[in-house]
Amino acid sequence: MKLIRFGEAGKEKPGVMLSTICYDVSAHVNDYDEDFFANDGLKKLEQLVATAKLPVVNVDRYGSPVKRPSKIVCIGLNYSDHAKETGATPPSEPVIFFKSTSALIGPNDEVMIPRNSVKTDWEVELAVVIGKKASYVEEAEAMDYVAGYCLHNDISEREFQLERGGTWDKGKGCDTFAPIGPWLVTKDEVEDVHALRLWLTLNGQKVQDGSTSNLIFNVPFLISYVSKFMTLLPGDIISTGTPAGVGLGMNPPVYLKPGDVMELGIDGLGTSKQTVIAFKK
Repeated sequence: MKLIRFGEAGKEKPGVMLSTICYDVSAHVNDYDEDFFANDGLKKLEQLVATAKLPVVNVDRYGSPVKRPSKIVCIGLNYSDHAKETGATPPSEPVIFFKSTSALIGPNDEVMIPRNSVKTDWEVELAVVIGKKASYVEEAEAMDYVAGYCLHNDISEREFQLERGGTWDKGKGCDTFAPIGPWLVTKDEVEDVHALRLWLTLNGQKVQDGSTSNLIFNVPFLISYVSKFMTLLPGDIISTGTPAGVGLGMNPPVYLKPGDVMELGIDGLGTSKQTVIAFKK
């Protein structure tokens, strides 16, 4: 199944996409949040879809397919080509940082350059949605904890991230910095999560074109690893890193400006499109 949330920002309703048709399930499902995933929501939703006559809906706007999770855990430098382009040594253990959940927006919403920013950048990533509470998970069992996968643009302000001292989080959690979606694709629909092409264009020019086959640390390893440092709750998101082609790695570097358009996609997980706007309150 493909899980969607649709409608006005902050008032999204849950739905499903079957083939290319969207259905409203809000009469039966409150939302795609921690409670939904924790209480066997995916199985119940599958039964609902198989037995109920659901209203068809025309979607004008997609929201994030997961309502605000307890955390968005991100993995840095998880493609060797990206580490090389940024002058970093590929890590011996996963680099972990967080995006604030207030950064979460829909897949086609506008991305806003923060106040005083001159180095806002793009990063296409595979996001993994956790389906059940995970703590000290063994790698061999880690995929049992996956609900599904999403497309994510890990927008990053490089000066805030790398030049302002402390952790990377300063450059990762600004408002609008986490466009996710258009949908959550359940695990059973993805034959091999480590063989997905992911790409991003800037103003029509291809800048990123990679494959999840080149992840340094694969999905089960990441789930197991992160779960040793924190409990992952149902609905939490792990974003697995970006391949080469970010603005920081170009010579000279290229950063986003108002009017720029990013389009991105991952095999089987859909595409998204964000227009960049200047800071506004």
